[in-house]
Order: sequence, then C-alpha cells, then structure tokens
Amino acid sequence: MLDDLDRRILRHMQSDPEQSIPDLAERLGLTPSRLSRRLEKLREGSILLGSRAMIDWRALGYTVEVSLRVTLDKTNPRAFDEFIAQARDIPEVLEIQTFLGQVDVRLSVIARDMGHYQQIYRSAILTLPHIADIEALMHVARIKSNESLPL
Repeated sequence: MLDDLDRRILRHMQSDPEQSIPDLAERLGLTPSRLSRRLEKLREGSILLGSRAMIDWRALGYTVEVSLRVTLDKTNPRAFDEFIAQARDIPEVLEIQTFLGQVDVRLSVIARDMGHYQQIYRSAILTLPHIADIEALMHVARIKSNESLPL
C-alpha cells in the first residue's frame, strides 16, 4: 500500500521527472538517502517502473497517425499470438491494444506522409496473419494525452 509520502514522491516525479534526487528530497523535506530508500521500495513493489525518454515523433517528420481497428479470424487458436508477434516487428506501430468485443486489436501507426502510410499499410499491415476485417481511423487532433495519475 502507498502511504502519503509515497504519493507525494510520485506526484513530484510525475510533474518534474528530470529533477535530481537531492532536489526532490529537498522539496519533500527528506534526506537524499531516505528518498533513495523509498524509491527503491517503489521499484521493488513494481509501482515505479523506471523512466524513459519521450520523443515527439512529429518533430522527426512523422505527420500522419492512424488507428487501425482489427478483427481477427479467431478460428485459429493462435490468431492473437501470431498477429501480435508480427505486429510488434513493424517499427511504425507505436502501440498495440487488445479488446473484448467486436474489435480484437487496435494498432496505433505513424507515417511521414500519406504515401509512406500507404506503403506501410500495403507491405506490412496487410501481410499480418489472421486479419478478418480492418478499419482505419485517421487522427485529426489529440485533445488530451496525459500519463499522470491522480495521486
């Protein structure tokens, strides 16, 4: 279970993930060693999973984002596993989600432009196994994208 101090630590880390341990400890009124022990406890408990670089793919020239909603042919018991294993190998697929319901899988795909997207779609997406149906949704705007939790 998280206590109030753990929640404060996580809130501060979410708001400014690049701050140093000594700076964060000072903000929280802790010693750096006590903060380090708390962070280690959060890592050991699989609450704090690490840090990562967030790269703005638009700044790298990717201007198109498409969500593909895929229905799989579930007559093959390995349909999900085989589809996902091959979809993971497509570099332009940023996210893979699975669902219960009519849609089985959603892929988030980026491309430099529509020509590049068409190339990815034809040469990589359509060659994925066990596709029964596929629907493309072109992203127009991202209204909210927040990975911070309400702690």
